[in-house]
Amino acid sequence: MDSSVIKGVQPGKLKEMIETRDDILVIDLRPEEEVAKANLGGIHIPLGEIDKRAKDIPRDKLVFMYCKDGQRSYMAIMFLQQEHQFENLVHLQGGITHYAQVLDPSMDVF
Repeated sequence: MDSSVIKGVQPGKLKEMIETRDDILVIDLRPEEEVAKANLGGIHIPLGEIDKRAKDIPRDKLVFMYCKDGQRSYMAIMFLQQEHQFENLVHLQGGITHYAQVLDPSMDVF
């Protein structure tokens, strides 16, 4: 796989996959105080811990990563693909902010 290619997913597709599949993992990269306000489930790995916790990320299922607006998840995936040779990572385009705008405007993401 070309490590410069970052796969992305739109909010509606991710929501559908969360609701219908049990063979995926969702990782929230935001700081704890943001996660406490609103999250999409899954596990929490703060961006600053992503290198040392790469071993905690499975390689045998699709892993969706998200942050507030998509920039940190994009960078995290780029790093993990280049430094740890991951091939199964997908970032939520626009982050949880876009997810909330499109699917759940009542979600408190700020």
